[in-house]
Amino acid sequence: MNVEDTTEGTITYVPPGEGKSFWMAGGHMATFKVTSEDTGGAYTITEETWPPQVGPPPHIHHTQEETFYILQGEMEFITGGVTTRATAGSLVRIPKGVLRDYKNVGPEPARVLVLFAPGGFEGFFEEVGEPVAGSSAPPEGPPDVERLVAVAATYGCEIPPPSEG
Repeated sequence: MNVEDTTEGTITYVPPGEGKSFWMAGGHMATFKVTSEDTGGAYTITEETWPPQVGPPPHIHHTQEETFYILQGEMEFITGGVTTRATAGSLVRIPKGVLRDYKNVGPEPARVLVLFAPGGFEGFFEEVGEPVAGSSAPPEGPPDVERLVAVAATYGCEIPPPSEG
């Protein structure tokens, strides 16, 4: 990231297509646009790309709220039994402590800006993801669920076991 000092403080500038990126399970990619280090811990912003029909397992952030701004594609969010479909230009905010389940329901990749407040959740991506290097491909095979659940817990994120049925 390029940082410039001004008389007002420090600004962060990340050009299009840049930022530290990580591959996650299912071909999901997260790129850091602003980290908690940049914001004194106030928030983190990632740009995430989700392949069609891909999303994380249902989970609860106990320490951060998440706000999603859909740049491209169509995402479906399920919170408290309510389903919300969000297309480009839509914003969805989910408070901390709420079980969330979401995925890209469109036929094309979805691009989403995600704001985590307070910051710090980028550490999860660094620990469980694989750094994107050049034209590297996403990891193949299923994720190590036990490790994913354990690492998520260290960042205040609970991934409940799948429900029976």
